[in-house]
Amino acid sequence: QVLRQFVRHDSDTVTSLVLERSMNRVQLLGRVGQDPIMRQVEGKNPVTIFSLATNEMWRTGDSEVGQGGGDISQKTTWHRISVFRPGLRDVTYQYVRKGSRIFVEGKIDYGEYTDKNNVRRQATTIIADNVIFLSD
Repeated sequence: QVLRQFVRHDSDTVTSLVLERSMNRVQLLGRVGQDPIMRQVEGKNPVTIFSLATNEMWRTGDSEVGQGGGDISQKTTWHRISVFRPGLRDVTYQYVRKGSRIFVEGKIDYGEYTDKNNVRRQATTIIADNVIFLSD
């Protein structure tokens, strides 16, 4: 019986160490809202940061499919993009400009920082793995 309890406990420990697969992927297509800036905090890797606007449009009202009725509504969402990868960071800083149309792939990250007035703030950013420049 003691051996049986030991084996059961040991198998529970092994099972709890197995990592579950998960996914954190974001794809955005939009326009750059400001020229990128490069920041480097002492002792940390530099980062290129810029904002990206994405738009959603939808028709409101009781219009039938194919009918022209209803009002068109639009929402713009602003995203903070951070590029840490050395080659991508430098190319992004050099070539991305306000108004550029780009496609960004990456992961979403939630964090906290202290601003210059010593106030703790929440920050959501997209950590870019890929930035593709598109023609207008």
